[in-house]
Amino acid sequence: KTMAGRQREKVVLDEVHHNQILRELYLKELRTQKLYTEYHVNPLRKVHTITRKPMSWHDNLEEPADARFLNLIHHAAQGPRKKYPETQTESQEIGWDSEPLVNPERDDRRLNHFRVYNDITLYKAKLWSLGEDDSRK
Repeated sequence: KTMAGRQREKVVLDEVHHNQILRELYLKELRTQKLYTEYHVNPLRKVHTITRKPMSWHDNLEEPADARFLNLIHHAAQGPRKKYPETQTESQEIGWDSEPLVNPERDDRRLNHFRVYNDITLYKAKLWSLGEDDSRK
């Protein structure tokens, strides 16, 4: 019964009164409205970084290069032989001195013994490469 009693007590507003309420709400909103043109981060709230979209034009605008950062990146990209004067780990010792001890010149006859074929040796090498036996029975 109490629910039905409350509904009967509710007064139906006429259209003029309803428009007056809407007008007061509208004027109150206009009074309290403030246009923000400068934005800043709230220092009391934790900042969550969001990765940028790779294809958006405004995120990929050219930014001035940071020389210290670029030097750090170039230094990290170098090989260990250019970064350090000597090995830093035991596994770097393998192949650290990669230059050959002897000059690998191909025309030096003391170190390079190439196969030299004459007419007869070429004939015999061809026979052997075909797997044929030269022994006559």
